[in-house]
Amino acid sequence: VQLQASGGGLVQAGGSLRLSCVGSGFTFDNYVVSWFRQAPGKEREGVACINHRDGSTNYMNSAKGRFTISNDNNKSAVILQINSLKPEDTARYFCAADNVLRYCGLYTDLYDNWGQGTQVTVSS
Repeated sequence: VQLQASGGGLVQAGGSLRLSCVGSGFTFDNYVVSWFRQAPGKEREGVACINHRDGSTNYMNSAKGRFTISNDNNKSAVILQINSLKPEDTARYFCAADNVLRYCGLYTDLYDNWGQGTQVTVSS
């Protein structure tokens, strides 16, 4: 399972970004897909999750209201829309996927399949 994350960049505070996670050669039917982020010197933390079995989503508390996770109509990509970006959102953002999970979990040890990440840098 190979995952490709893209869409990061350098933006000013208050701006928006749309991150995309694509599976190489497969769709996300029956997968749980999550976005994590890791800032320098900090642990990787779960941001948002979507369960393609039932469409349920889950967000870390600080992401509610500014982050939206969704998929495209073909379930070939998982999108993380981030609005009203803040400097503290600066991190490398990773996507992870699992087809054994039955619920949306935001713990790193739940996932074996990770993308390489995409850098998000927010300037003040």
